[in-house]
Amino acid sequence: MDAQFNPDKQHTLKQPVNISGTGLHTGVVVDMTLRPANPGYGFQFQRIDLAGRPLIKADCDLVTDTSRGTTLEDNGARVSTIEHILAALVGMGVDNCLIEINGPEIPIIDGSSEPFVEIIEEVGLDEQDAAKAWYSIDNNITYYDEKKRVEMMAMPSMEYKVTTLIDFNSPVLGTQHAGLKSMKDFKLEIAPCRTFCFLHELEMLLENNLIKGGDINNAIVIVDKKVTDDEMQRLAKAFGRENMEVKSGGYLNNLELRFPNEPARHKLLDVIGDLALIGYPIKGHVIANRPGHSTNVDFARKIKQYIRKNKHLKNTPVYDPNQQPIYNSQQIEKTLPHRYPFLLVDKIIELTDTYIVGIKNVTFNEPFFVGHFPGNPIMPGVLQVEALAQTGGILAINAMAGGSQYDTYFLKIDNCKFKAKVVPGDTMVMKLELMNPIRRGIVEMRGTVFVGNKIVTEADLMAQLVKRS
Repeated sequence: MDAQFNPDKQHTLKQPVNISGTGLHTGVVVDMTLRPANPGYGFQFQRIDLAGRPLIKADCDLVTDTSRGTTLEDNGARVSTIEHILAALVGMGVDNCLIEINGPEIPIIDGSSEPFVEIIEEVGLDEQDAAKAWYSIDNNITYYDEKKRVEMMAMPSMEYKVTTLIDFNSPVLGTQHAGLKSMKDFKLEIAPCRTFCFLHELEMLLENNLIKGGDINNAIVIVDKKVTDDEMQRLAKAFGRENMEVKSGGYLNNLELRFPNEPARHKLLDVIGDLALIGYPIKGHVIANRPGHSTNVDFARKIKQYIRKNKHLKNTPVYDPNQQPIYNSQQIEKTLPHRYPFLLVDKIIELTDTYIVGIKNVTFNEPFFVGHFPGNPIMPGVLQVEALAQTGGILAINAMAGGSQYDTYFLKIDNCKFKAKVVPGDTMVMKLELMNPIRRGIVEMRGTVFVGNKIVTEADLMAQLVKRS
């Protein structure tokens, strides 16, 4: 992602791009084309080799198999090993893409997402005229599989982050962990990491003819037992090599590790790919302990269910008091003409060209509590709207060249609703979003006041920017 990338807009590819390769488990050579798609399309696979060219949406409710990768099935069609391409799309900031394929399985290439990242970079991204509807995780969502000893959790966070921990009780792997603090690091830190398997799994797959597309260069093979010369010769023959040997670190001599914890990083890659099946972009910190495809998909279903149940929380801003503000109170005073006791914004925590998030901490010492419902302190609704207007004024002024020369004046308030009381001790989180581009100094904004994850006030505001004389 370049410096100009706007994470609050939807993106697709600038033009179609192709890649071909062999499916790891089917051995079928397939051609895959990534095509641009309209806003709101999401990710959909299309089996162009089948009658009617059926579509399969990237949706956790359509997963039918997770034994050796993640498989989707719908409209009489299947597509498997989808996690690496989905991880690449999410990691590179693509929101909408049609994935055409003329076979049953996504090509494995080198076992990582890097080849897909490279073709996405080759054509570049197109910013679309549509906002990206993030879903903020506001409560801990937990998942536990006692049988598999898998624990997963999604916690509130200002952006999408993932941490994975793996422990296979293997002296070769030991206990590994990997973390991705920002999706902008996906390309270099996670995408190159290849899939891995244990030697005993590899032998079982070969015996059952389940790794027809296997190539010694697309998986890290971990040797977790003593291997005889006969077994080595059998492996060499299976992979078309003259000889095979076990390196001192306990890995088969097929490749060099790209990172010391490459297996843990690949598990993180799989988590990103499988959680793309939620169908909604999320802001949250996902921690996955011993994850696998089946538990990833189960967790995706749980998050999807949570989002459906809490759709009213879409785009709910997350307030972290430890976060450095974009504007503190002194900087706000340099932008707005208001002063105590009528300055009703304490700080700004988010600011883009289309929206702003401000904070107002409500205390018992507010001067309006003296005369407004004495003995039953409730913040007046009109002052909540004024706080919204002041926050929106900063958004509008910031959007203007030479913004400090402008003031904003109310023109109209529509669709104003007060849904809950604001009382001392509450922290008002105020979000203003531009409804239309600013034209001729006219600003139209949708304003929402949150306390925690509850909407307490909302209104459509119109104001005019006027240059100071």
